[in-house]
Amino acid sequence: MSKPRLALFDFACCEGCQLQIVNMEEEILDLISVVHPVQWREAMSEQSEEYDIAVIEGSITRPEDEERLRRIRERSRFLIALGSCAATGGINNLKNQLNLKEAQRIVYGDAADMPHLDTDSTKSVDEVVLVDFKVLGCPIDQQEFAYIVRCLVLGKTPEIPTYPICVECKLQENTCRYEHGEICLGPITRAGCGARCPSQATWCFGCRGLSDEPNVYAAREVMDKYRKTPSDLEERMALFCSKPRYDHE
Repeated sequence: MSKPRLALFDFACCEGCQLQIVNMEEEILDLISVVHPVQWREAMSEQSEEYDIAVIEGSITRPEDEERLRRIRERSRFLIALGSCAATGGINNLKNQLNLKEAQRIVYGDAADMPHLDTDSTKSVDEVVLVDFKVLGCPIDQQEFAYIVRCLVLGKTPEIPTYPICVECKLQENTCRYEHGEICLGPITRAGCGARCPSQATWCFGCRGLSDEPNVYAAREVMDKYRKTPSDLEERMALFCSKPRYDHE
């Protein structure tokens, strides 16, 4: 039986999640044993229009990108959103909190009116096409990516945690970042990274998106205990967990 053909595509992103895959080094050989890469700009020069699995990195910011994404979806049996930009809109979502023309002026200055810089609101991949699986994080966790691909090949549904990062922090016996006077998004962010940031002595940025089961009551207790306010939490949420406005004016 032939291996499923896998193609990686990038849209609006820094391509750091693809780099994480490249950095798997020898471990990537194990992954290639179950899939056959046919297109991957960062690692190979070959291209193909025939593939079974499409892996999409980056958010969608232009109408022509939406058209390209739909063509990719039509050609693929399965589609994986790779990283925060693809899965939730990522940091690119920040521009949705501004008037789009103002965002272009801030970024491009005097060149903001150039036609090729006229962009749309940032969208996650699943706001445009059906997504079968998401690999969360900024950047992704290499082992989680390999696990999800293997599950797809075996016809299994990957088990991604629905509980918040705080659970993993306790398992790691980390000191709560609120004890250090920081605002941490651990109580509301989806686990699965092993509490990577708190384990490295910094607060959770929320790059894995909101948990399906956020401990809202515990979060309120923590905020009250450390004399923080909901607005403090909302400011931190703006980085990865903000809701898009889709303001075209």
